[in-house]
Amino acid sequence: MDDAKNDDGPEITTERLKELLPSSGFAFRGFDQSNLGKTPELLAHQIYGPTVEKHLHGASVIASDVLGREVDLVTRVRERRAETLADYGDAIALIVATEMAQLELLHEFFGIEYRSAPVALGYSLGEVAALVASGVYSMDAVLTPLLALSDDMVSQAGDVRMGIVFSRGPEMEFEAVERLCLEITNQGHGTIAISSYLSPNTVLVLGQRGTLDELKAAVKGRFAKGTNVKENNHRWPPIHTHITRQKHIPDRAAVMMERMPGGFVAPQPNILSCVTGSMGYTDINSRDLLNRWVDEPQRLWDVVEQTISSGVELLIHVGPAPNIIPATMQRISQNVQQQLAAKTWGGLGLRAVSRMVRRPWLTKVMSSKTNLLRAPFIQEVILEDWLLAQMP
Repeated sequence: MDDAKNDDGPEITTERLKELLPSSGFAFRGFDQSNLGKTPELLAHQIYGPTVEKHLHGASVIASDVLGREVDLVTRVRERRAETLADYGDAIALIVATEMAQLELLHEFFGIEYRSAPVALGYSLGEVAALVASGVYSMDAVLTPLLALSDDMVSQAGDVRMGIVFSRGPEMEFEAVERLCLEITNQGHGTIAISSYLSPNTVLVLGQRGTLDELKAAVKGRFAKGTNVKENNHRWPPIHTHITRQKHIPDRAAVMMERMPGGFVAPQPNILSCVTGSMGYTDINSRDLLNRWVDEPQRLWDVVEQTISSGVELLIHVGPAPNIIPATMQRISQNVQQQLAAKTWGGLGLRAVSRMVRRPWLTKVMSSKTNLLRAPFIQEVILEDWLLAQMP
């Protein structure tokens, strides 16, 4: 299989991965409608299976204790049993356990140590997993408040709809979208808010009841032509929005985290936080950032831009069937390549600059916007696929 997106790039062998590790980043995926990925294959693997089962079993014990019902992630994975929204707690435990298992396999069988990389990032639940992998908290510690509040998050999801607001024309005015959401919320029919900034022209919104329809109608009259709202038909817990405040989830989470073990070391490697859009973690502020994680939007675009600008040469995607971060990187890469291929003076200029940004000494003095031209040259690995393709 082709582990890297660059057809002309070197194959990502074990030795190549070790060579690139000092200039690599690890990206952790978050919750989605489907969360199994290749975990059944890893669990059934003659060599990998025991390690994967150990992590799934450990997370099952934690989830069973907190949720007050039996959770058996090993059986769920073996039977390839898909989760429903009611299984949100199971999915949280499954994703974090799978990500920890993949990193242990990478270390145990290939001698590649996650903490030797310079940077990590994670979208939504992925940031929580990154904190575990980076030694700030144990899996038990961070899963406990998440699982304890998961049923309340699910109970709010029944009347919440997701919309993707995007512009085919100019860069989107985020403040205008935020203002519109506040105006609709102010009418008292339900809360609607931005949940994630995906790119300069795309945001995710989550809205209660008919607020998404109100947003669709208002966008047509107030935004530039080419601005649209597309609805996602699945139901989603309203995490990363103010909707969680209606059940006091942020405050309850903050109280739980006061006594959560750990949290007094800086992460290793550094974590680019989707809460702040930057490397904001220290040895004492992780609880504060995790609390903001509950009801503030994810600044994914800022994190992706920072990742590209950081000089990373290889991005390793951790978790079952990673989606949002790989898709974002691929879209940027395709857009850049299209611009580079344009037979215009602008295209010639971009091609010249693209050669410059491959030189590390020049990268330091060039703006982050220009550094987006590095995107096509960053190789990517889907870790679960890479593990299954190797012979330990």
